[in-house]
Order: sequence, then C-alpha cells, then structure tokens
Amino acid sequence: MSVVRKNVLVSVDEYLEAEKQSQAKHEYVRGHVYAMVGASRAHNTLSLSLASRLLNHLHGSGRDVFVSDMKVRIGDIFYYPDVVASCSKADANPYFITEPALIVEVLSPTTEAADRMDKRLVYQSLGSLKEYVLVSQEQRKVEVYRRSGTSWDLETYSGQAYSVSLRSISAFLSPISTVT
Repeated sequence: MSVVRKNVLVSVDEYLEAEKQSQAKHEYVRGHVYAMVGASRAHNTLSLSLASRLLNHLHGSGRDVFVSDMKVRIGDIFYYPDVVASCSKADANPYFITEPALIVEVLSPTTEAADRMDKRLVYQSLGSLKEYVLVSQEQRKVEVYRRSGTSWDLETYSGQAYSVSLRSISAFLSPISTVT
C-alpha cells in the first residue's frame, strides 16, 4: 500500500513560533519549511573570519553584523545567510531583519546553486540591499554583486593578493580563504 503525503503549508506566525522552540534551523519559503544541514569546518572558518572582520570594522558605528543564526525576512521568505550587516534602525525584531545592506553566503557544494540563483534573486529584491557576496571554499575567489541604480554589477576578486571592496559598509578586506 502506498502512502500519500499531503503538502501542508505553514503560516509565517507558525513558522516563527516553531523556530523559537526548535533546536535545528529551518528556512521558510512561502509556506514551506526546509531543514538546514550543518556546515563544514572550512565553511565555519570563513563565516566566522568574515563576521569578525566586519564586526571590528563596524564597531561603534551603530550598524549590526550577524552570523548564521539571524534570519533575513523577504516578504513570506526567511533565509539564514552566513553573514549579514544591517545599517537600519528599523531592524529591531529580535529574530529576523528586513533591511540588510550586505549579505554574505559561503558557497558549499550542496547550496551553491541555490545561493547563486534562487537566494540571490530573492535577496536582490530587497530595496535596502547594496551588496550580495559569494565566498568560495574551494578557491581564493570572492564575487560581489553590487547594486548600480536599478541593475546589479558583478565584481570578482581572485588569486593570491587582492582586497575586496565592500562599499555598503565602507570596508576593504584582504583575501578571505581557507585555501592554502
């Protein structure tokens, strides 16, 4: 006998309440809840290194930096980016932000396609977002999607010596990589 599963949609309020009680993180996309998997050592090292640099750079500025436990809300979608910076006083919710200026995703083999397409397009719909950054675990490479009026430009940094320009927070970062 086969079992038919009904696709049960969850409301935003149900998701947010369940997420407060959950020991695991879940992303939410228009009623659908998706469990997140753990990250590798390289992924964690890159995320923490970048967040630490940004936190030091923004210290005392009134702008906030968060790592992978802070959700970003885009309408009826909630994602957990690896690093996010908000420059808005409107972001007062304790569990998610809605007006990030900078979002960083560290690319993993299992998430790279979604980070490059689905998430990028959703994130870029945010009026507050100025830069979307993809950091490779496999090579010394950082891609910065930067808002330019109504379109987005891509700037790629790679190789042994480079400084990544993050205009959204007026920062320059030396190479970000775990690749030796």
